Amino acid sequence: MIRIDEIYTGTLGSWIQRRRPDLRLIYLDPFGATDPASLQVQGHILQDKNYVLFFDQEPIQLDLHTATFDRVQQEITADFAPEDWYMQTRGQARPAQLGHIVTSEKNSAAVAAVCQQYGWQQHYYWFHGWAALDWYRGYNRSGQITPANERQIHRTFLMPNRIIGGRRSHRLRLLYWIFKYELIRNYISCPAICPAENKHIEMLLAEGVPMTDAAEVFGRVDLPLNMPGEQGHPMHSAQLSLFDQAADSLLYVVTETVAEGQRLHLTEKTFKPICLQMPFVLLSTAGSLAYLRSYGFQTFAHVWDETYDTIEDDDLRVKAIADLLKQLDATTAAEKQDLFDECRAVVEHNYNHFYSGRFEEILWQEFNTMLAGL
Repeated sequence: MIRIDEIYTGTLGSWIQRRRPDLRLIYLDPFGATDPASLQVQGHILQDKNYVLFFDQEPIQLDLHTATFDRVQQEITADFAPEDWYMQTRGQARPAQLGHIVTSEKNSAAVAAVCQQYGWQQHYYWFHGWAALDWYRGYNRSGQITPANERQIHRTFLMPNRIIGGRRSHRLRLLYWIFKYELIRNYISCPAICPAENKHIEMLLAEGVPMTDAAEVFGRVDLPLNMPGEQGHPMHSAQLSLFDQAADSLLYVVTETVAEGQRLHLTEKTFKPICLQMPFVLLSTAGSLAYLRSYGFQTFAHVWDETYDTIEDDDLRVKAIADLLKQLDATTAAEKQDLFDECRAVVEHNYNHFYSGRFEEILWQEFNTMLAGL
């Protein structure tokens, strides 16, 4: 197990000191920060070092993160020994520095563009897999999760939403269809004011939902929607919650951080239904279910239609997910129970794969492959 809060100062820092002392480590702290002021550097200055930037917590957004990348290349690497130091001490020109960037996203057009612009070599490992293993450890021993074979299903889905503005507007587009289809009886959370952008939902709808009747559809719902027993929309990234709602629902709708464009980027959110022993539908970029399966997890194409994962048009994929939820919501309570029972073998496989150490071993092999490539 990797302690995610010590992954740079402990795991990676120690490896680089032992194995690659010529390599300068650059990362961001605190967790989730992406601004230039949050860059942290480990390594000596007056040596001809290469460097590696771990930008592995958040997805790369070119318009948002260019200043951070510019500082890495222009300011931090400028601290390396200057040209005249090499000429005076070694009688040679300062060698070019080789830059590496490590991300937690695959097949990413944004990462490819950054590497082309800055001349960096690209590397990958699944940071969020390690984060989930660390954050959700012990819940399999806690007794808070109702075993799958003891559940009585009454609702179709559980769908928590916290940040709904800006680059998370795909959540609003899915909520549009859910409200339009009158699926409100399910466990859904939706703030009236986005806690990250501090914008009212009326403004967010105008910015991120192209449907002309969006304001009218959302106007039918008394916002904010909160989960039973909760006030507001608390941050639960590093913990599991909603145990009663999970035990009552057929599936968990995961509204991921990224659901647009060409990239594969899944976070700890995807592991919540796995650890809660639930089936799931995944609102993310095209190919995300296949990406998850590549790590040994299974999905639910034998029970319902998962072809939404193959739809490259982002808005059409959202609509396909909403149509699937509408279809499942139209079933009776007995039929929902039958569907859940059909999913149980996969639910139990995923739960055991996560907690047995098999998933960790896959991540560990991938982690070492990444390090070997530096």
